[in-house]
Amino acid sequence: MNYLSQPRRDALAAEYVLGTLRGAARKRFTRLLMQFPALRESVAMWEQHINALGEQIQPVAPDPAVWEKVKQRLAFAGTSPSNVVSLPLKTNPWWKGMSLLASAAALILAILLVQLQPVAPLPAQQFTVMQNDSKQSLWLIEITTQTIETYASKNVLQRQQNDYQLWMIAEDGRPPISLGLLPQTGLSSLPKHPLFAQLDIAALAVSLEPLGGSPNGAPTEVLYVAELAVL
Repeated sequence: MNYLSQPRRDALAAEYVLGTLRGAARKRFTRLLMQFPALRESVAMWEQHINALGEQIQPVAPDPAVWEKVKQRLAFAGTSPSNVVSLPLKTNPWWKGMSLLASAAALILAILLVQLQPVAPLPAQQFTVMQNDSKQSLWLIEITTQTIETYASKNVLQRQQNDYQLWMIAEDGRPPISLGLLPQTGLSSLPKHPLFAQLDIAALAVSLEPLGGSPNGAPTEVLYVAELAVL
């Protein structure tokens, strides 16, 4: 397998950064990073891209009920069991301050654990990387069991008056099938068309369309075409 080909390199680097590259494949890719600077450059590019997206997410304050649950779990609710006798203790002010600091850190950690429930991404079955004539990567497209995950690179030309539309090209010669609109920046998840499991797919294509997509159900101006690779 040619790990240094542009489409394969970008696809593996994106999966590595997103965390969807797992198990033996991730270990193998980690070893390859030590050998090939081109792979490290791809990883750095995708890290910069994904981190920039994360910075756009607005923080959300936890619900007050979460705070109450945390206090109850850490026995900070202000009540004591009836069979417990409180004893007066002499405490050092320095240790008391450290204890409060540790308690505050524990509360913050508990809140994060309650709020941040990780969702396992669906494994990709097929992928492709759309490129322009200069071999610059535009979109990474991954086909999972239920969705089409699309990631726009910084090389995508921003168009205020147009949309980019993704199409499936079947080998039987039928008209192209619309899969939805591609993002011009960031990530987007499209529903997987049911015909994916029924047709032999020759390629995916990207067309330039008016805002909202093709007005007649057919590509207006096809810009890019790429074959799907099986993972």
